[in-house]
Amino acid sequence: MNNVIIGTAGHIDHGKTTLIKALTGRNTDRLKEEQKRGISIELGFTYFDLPDGRRAGIIDVPGHERFVKNMLAGVGGMDMVLLVVAADEGIMPQTAEHLNILDLIGVRNGIVVITKADMVEQEWLDMVMEDVKDRIKGTFLEDAPVIPVSSVTGEGIELLIEAIGEMTAGIKERNYDTIFRLNVDRAFSISGFGTIVTGTLISGKVEEGQRVCIYPAGIESRIRNLQVHDRDVEVAYAGQRLALNLAGIKRDQVERGDVLAPVGAFLPTMMLDCRLRLVRDTGWTLENRDRVRLHLGTKELLCRAVLLDKESLAPGEECYVQLRLEEETVALRGDRFVIRSYSPMETIGGGVVLEPNPPKRKRFNRETIEELKLKESGSPIEVLEKIINLNSGSFPGIHDLVKLSGKSEEELEPMLEKLIERRAVRTFQSGSQQVFVHSEHYSRLLAEAGSILREYHRRYPLRSGMPPEELRSRLFGSRKGTFTDEILRSMEKDEVISITSRAVSLCGFKIELTPVQQEIKEYILGLLERGGYSPPGEGEIINQASYRKDEMEEVLDMLVESGEIKRIGEDTVFLAKYFENAVNTAIEHIKKEGSISLAVLRDLLGTSRKYAMALLEEMDRERITKRVGDNRVLYR
Repeated sequence: MNNVIIGTAGHIDHGKTTLIKALTGRNTDRLKEEQKRGISIELGFTYFDLPDGRRAGIIDVPGHERFVKNMLAGVGGMDMVLLVVAADEGIMPQTAEHLNILDLIGVRNGIVVITKADMVEQEWLDMVMEDVKDRIKGTFLEDAPVIPVSSVTGEGIELLIEAIGEMTAGIKERNYDTIFRLNVDRAFSISGFGTIVTGTLISGKVEEGQRVCIYPAGIESRIRNLQVHDRDVEVAYAGQRLALNLAGIKRDQVERGDVLAPVGAFLPTMMLDCRLRLVRDTGWTLENRDRVRLHLGTKELLCRAVLLDKESLAPGEECYVQLRLEEETVALRGDRFVIRSYSPMETIGGGVVLEPNPPKRKRFNRETIEELKLKESGSPIEVLEKIINLNSGSFPGIHDLVKLSGKSEEELEPMLEKLIERRAVRTFQSGSQQVFVHSEHYSRLLAEAGSILREYHRRYPLRSGMPPEELRSRLFGSRKGTFTDEILRSMEKDEVISITSRAVSLCGFKIELTPVQQEIKEYILGLLERGGYSPPGEGEIINQASYRKDEMEEVLDMLVESGEIKRIGEDTVFLAKYFENAVNTAIEHIKKEGSISLAVLRDLLGTSRKYAMALLEEMDRERITKRVGDNRVLYR
């Protein structure tokens, strides 16, 4: 069912609250001061049964200029508005300001209601109606019905109800298959029940018992009870006015301006990238870094407006702006907002959020402007692709993309499938989840890996490659996950790198020895061949030679890394074939006799106690053998 929220707007004392009472039979002024003074101070709420049986929510806003911020807290959830103009006064200052606010906030359906029609002559009424029609030209109400009524006599009320029924029937149904979001407009406590919050469910659906989070504080709670228009319900849908009883929450932990949404759905922010427009009839020109009042959802907060593509903004003009906030909030791409001057307070403009979690922007930066243009006019899948591209360095998973995009997993999945299908985005496994990397970022990783390894090969030409962990650290920083192995394997598949258990190298890289290095290699291998099981130590090999010490060390390290030489301890090296033969000799003896002693291995190999001990200790380290008393047995 299409749920609808109807709001009022208009100047003080033009009869908004009285009109609502005529439509519903209920008074929305709930405060004693409101009833005593006869003016609305706070938002009023009730419901209205439409002709087709649907029950619409009603939000009645205050009309006094001192309470515009309260009015602004109520307009964000409106599907249509009744702009109220008193027949005896016509368009007044707050009428014009409210109309600007409704236009900025994106309300697109409405009816102009001329109240107090019984208090003026027909000729005067006709004149007021003509003036109103003239004043609403160029606004979203230009083609709206203009209906005169009397809330006292009932004149025109039936006609108004019929018009409301027709208009609400054509209002587009809200999206229930996205994350739920409720902007809190009231918070109070009831003895025996605890904390209650009310607001309009902007999107999605919410269920009794569901876990929720209060943003931007990040306080988690559970919905103990759920009401729509004073009726207990198990599920509530977008477009309905809700009252929620929150479990385990104190009254001072939630307030107007907070947002209720799923746990992990939002990233609180101190900056917003926006498209901003100043209203034509303001007397203000906005200069860079002016301090303004931001009205977003039901929240008012102070911020500085950093103009990104203009030096200043004149009435009627638009620009890209980064709003730098003085306190945290949460928002989604596409949220509408209003700004008012800091002092004196006056509505001067508004716009739409393009990026709710941006980096700090530099002014007049071409790439920033192009990015914001795409986010403003691009399709949802284009915007998602841009989000992934901008955030690929942090290797986002699906839960990260939910926060960054403001869309549910169900909304993201088909778009991600299309991006992966056309290879704009690559996916890699990280445990039980996937991470998403834009192909441009993957290409940058390929280039970076190539650059890192080329430099490594230049510095260490006799090493087969860089240790895999070192390359992971250089490419991915401290980020851990199996996705790093997958990305490296993908690079190997793309024939950029080669991977062994010991090293990563550029694809096709081979160690090439100079004539001198080849001589050194043959010299070292010859010494160790002649040494057999009593070889010279590393220091002895290097110091006896007539070659440069650093070249000797490099070649010796190369032979160890290639596996031709086995390094045991700090100074002992064997030809690999001798170590392998020692291992086989020890294993055969243990299998036959049950164990082997140091003395027996010494005699079998014809070596000294020193070398036999070094060989056995290395076998222990490699878990070939293990020591039991003075003997060794097989590890397994």
